[in-house]
Amino acid sequence: MKQIITFGEIMLRLSKPGMQRLSQGRTFCGNYGGSEANVAVSLACLGNPVSFVSRVAVGAIGDAALMHLREYGVDTSAVIRGGDRLGTYYFESAAAMRNSAVVYDRKNSCFYSLKRGMIHWDRIFGHASLFHCSGITCAISRDAMDTTFDALEEAERQGLLISCDINFRKNLWGFGLEPHDVLFRMMQHADVLFGDQNEWEVASGVPHIPFEAQDSSYELDRDAYQHYFEQMHHYFPKCKKMVMAVRNQIASSHHTLTGVLYDTEEHCLYTTRIYDIMPIIDPMGVGDAFCAALIHAWQKWPDDNQHCLDFSLSASAIKNTVSGDQNLVTEDEIIANIHATGGRIQR
Repeated sequence: MKQIITFGEIMLRLSKPGMQRLSQGRTFCGNYGGSEANVAVSLACLGNPVSFVSRVAVGAIGDAALMHLREYGVDTSAVIRGGDRLGTYYFESAAAMRNSAVVYDRKNSCFYSLKRGMIHWDRIFGHASLFHCSGITCAISRDAMDTTFDALEEAERQGLLISCDINFRKNLWGFGLEPHDVLFRMMQHADVLFGDQNEWEVASGVPHIPFEAQDSSYELDRDAYQHYFEQMHHYFPKCKKMVMAVRNQIASSHHTLTGVLYDTEEHCLYTTRIYDIMPIIDPMGVGDAFCAALIHAWQKWPDDNQHCLDFSLSASAIKNTVSGDQNLVTEDEIIANIHATGGRIQR
């Protein structure tokens, strides 16, 4: 079975225990994270052969990051080593009316200082079937962006399927290019596209459809989504499947979540249940869990779009209950959750 390749930055996440603010206390808890690394771990947990490509710092912290990935079965043989430090981000958990917060410390990290040409994509893709990347990598630095586009072009040349997550992070964009222009270009290469409702709006310029679900009884406007994705297909004609994660944050610990899939070959829209999730344990990596589950499902059940969407949303919903950045769940757990009764996740 050929490998799935993901490309991005693995980072150290630091947060305070017990819902403390970053300015409180003296103790930090550490986890490894980063969107594309999260996707790789989820895919490995679901039984897929997956390789993570990155540039990781030399030294004990870089060693520990790679050991973390290998612990879950991710191949790190294509990772290059260099630079002095791993990128870091500080995460402050939401509580009641207080929103969560992220402070990045990625500038001049080992991945930030990646130079175009360091990664030999022609060799890496020789035994691969699918390449996954995201807009986060394009936002880190101009060299990281150029390396991403080199990878996309080589993946197309070798006939790989391409998965792109829009993953707009406004605080990362700082080297002079407009996010819309770069993301729009990235999305032209994709066979499958992911994003939440706000990310689709940033990338396309088309306003998103409001989602105001207070519970699982809410009904989506299917006609509006059908029209929306018909327009998106005009913008991104190569794409076969377009996926939108749709969330309403009612409170910091109470979200409603659903998903929409549009198959451009069938010209058909698929919707699924709405999860009413309370309490939220950890919202980080929820979109990455969605991406990984759909990549897995698309390869296992390629002719069943409804099951692929149900499976992906179930995985994403469960991630809200898992601490840390990565969705450490099995295929059986995800399928069991699809058939769980009631609007809330059964724990």
